[in-house]
Amino acid sequence: MKFRKLILLAALALGPQAAHAGQVLDRVRAQHHLNCGVVIDQDDFSKEDTHGNLAVLGADLCRAVTAAVLGADARVVVSAYPDEPTGLQALKAGTIDMLAGGTPSLQDRAHYPVAFGPTVFYDAQGFLALTNSPIKTLRDLAGKSICYIDSTAAADALGPAFKARGIKYLPFPFEEVGEMEAALVTGHCAAITADVTQLANMRAVFLGQRHNYSILPETITDDPWAPIYPDDDKAWGEIVDWTVTALIQAEVSGVTQANVEEKRASDDPVTRRLLGTDRGPVLALGLDREWSVRAIKAVGNFGEVFDRDVGQASPLRLDRGQTKLWTQGGLLYPMPIR
Repeated sequence: MKFRKLILLAALALGPQAAHAGQVLDRVRAQHHLNCGVVIDQDDFSKEDTHGNLAVLGADLCRAVTAAVLGADARVVVSAYPDEPTGLQALKAGTIDMLAGGTPSLQDRAHYPVAFGPTVFYDAQGFLALTNSPIKTLRDLAGKSICYIDSTAAADALGPAFKARGIKYLPFPFEEVGEMEAALVTGHCAAITADVTQLANMRAVFLGQRHNYSILPETITDDPWAPIYPDDDKAWGEIVDWTVTALIQAEVSGVTQANVEEKRASDDPVTRRLLGTDRGPVLALGLDREWSVRAIKAVGNFGEVFDRDVGQASPLRLDRGQTKLWTQGGLLYPMPIR
């Protein structure tokens, strides 16, 4: 009996190391760089995609994971794909180690197959209108022409959403984005509907005129955006997930790219665990004590990343909306690092 207990204890001791010896992590370490994919929206909307171009945000997620795994000076190779299906196919083929990011989908999970990390952007279908127009709410669109790209998810959602609200509108479908934008500028449609990130990208290309256009605060669908990785490598998925969590927790704890070293002396137990004083997360992930510090130094906390890449300091000038921390009325909440 005593011998059997010793065998069981040995198995438990070795279990976490064996479970976290993932093939993707081994490959990344062997090649000394991370192959990461991002989706870049081209001049026209891809009918396969709902999100606008979030490649800059995706590239920062890639850098954070690379720094956590390989070190501050490690190389990340970012490959751009025209739409999510192309990026997912590259992930399935092993051409890239993660795709940053896309829409969580049961169909994609089964077809490619992939798993999805924590949501890092709460996208949604919204409406773009002239700032000085009387259109301020969805109710203001009653009887007005709403433009959209035909045969897209936005087109499918528009009718049921407005019917449920008892709002009658004039549908105005287009095949080309340029023609749709022209219809808004010339007043032939009161608003354009698409995901907020698509609308923000569209507004950004108006350059000097972009301040003349506003995204309404109301939305009609939810469309979260998250990093994606192979579903057959739990260890690698956990590294991606907890790197994202570390960036979010850093924002909660007031740890920034500039003060991370200073914060190591914090008396706050959560901050101390975040910055490597607790060996538990280190052993669980198979990384060293500096993994989260390197990730934060590489890109900053999540608030810094958001503001720089898609927020008010970026050409997209997006409000955080539901992507705020839960303490600020949003949905962003880090898993406890312990």
